Amino acid sequence: MILKRISILNYKNIEQAELVFSPKLNCFFGQNGMGKTNLLDAVYFLSFCKSAGNPIDSQNIRHDADFFVIQGSYEADDNAIEEIYCGMKRRQKKQFKRNKKEYTRLSDHIGFIPLVQVSPADSDLIAGGSDERRRFMDVVISQYDKEYLDALIRYNKALSQRNVLLKSEQSVDEELFLIWEEGMAQAGEIVFRKREAFIREFIPIFQSFYSFISSDKEQVELIYNSHARERDLLEVLKESRERDRIMGYSLRGIHKDELNMLLGGFPIKREGSQGQNKTYLIALKLAQFDFLNRAGHSVPLLLLDDIFDKLDASRVEQIIKLVGGDRFGQIFITDTNRGHLDSILHKIGGDYKMFCVENGVVSEIPSDI
Repeated sequence: MILKRISILNYKNIEQAELVFSPKLNCFFGQNGMGKTNLLDAVYFLSFCKSAGNPIDSQNIRHDADFFVIQGSYEADDNAIEEIYCGMKRRQKKQFKRNKKEYTRLSDHIGFIPLVQVSPADSDLIAGGSDERRRFMDVVISQYDKEYLDALIRYNKALSQRNVLLKSEQSVDEELFLIWEEGMAQAGEIVFRKREAFIREFIPIFQSFYSFISSDKEQVELIYNSHARERDLLEVLKESRERDRIMGYSLRGIHKDELNMLLGGFPIKREGSQGQNKTYLIALKLAQFDFLNRAGHSVPLLLLDDIFDKLDASRVEQIIKLVGGDRFGQIFITDTNRGHLDSILHKIGGDYKMFCVENGVVSEIPSDI
């Protein structure tokens, strides 16, 4: 999938932008706070029906404006043109359309335009709670497996209903608990099996990227833990019910799954330097791209937001080699250092566009400058 052009109105600090992109590499140069990340976020929105940074849609409307609109024109792998539209007015529901036809369920759009983003916010994958690492698995698998996304939605609905019962101060019939626990167990087993299969296949891809970027200096691992591995998930939920009633929420289930991230056999959260953490995160995301590319029907878009910060020169050079090769499809990359971008352009030597972003205004830089 290639994003040929985008139109943005009143999205975050971008009042208006009409941009035509290169099918290979698009570089955005500017100082921090100018709107580079907001531009990438608009591209992200068209894939996931939401912002990567702020899930409250109305807060993404530019200050003093009453609405935002993002429109993208894509060329599919079969050369078909796909028009994607998202618009929202304050105090109204957002509209999301494909070729002028509005979606009845936004989840139907997920995976149609596969996308991988690497950004400073990824640090939460290491420093944050287990929910961040589960979300990482969910975002990858949901883009190529509709059964997984449907099971995850069903599980979360049943979990929410069970938690309502757990909080009830009235006596609750055991049959009511069983209805939602059976729903959690049935959907949760699907989610568990697919997460486990994903991680098994994902690990060697991730390790290969980390090894390349670090020049084989460290060894990394991923270990997936789940209550569903212990025994039948329904039995786990029933056994935990009395304790859950005391706490007022569900303590066990696949919503508590953990993805342990290790460096040299120890948690990277505790052992890793800033450069090692950044390398780990970039390797995770590039492996995510590679995995989606193998599993899906369309080459994902790759968004690289300020990825060179906190990396030494040798690791920057290795990433430039990767990005400059023909392994990836269309790439969008931001940086405050023009030198990094020029190095990538030199490596690629092919089709690219360079843009300057200043105070929400995006302008193309001629290739001879």
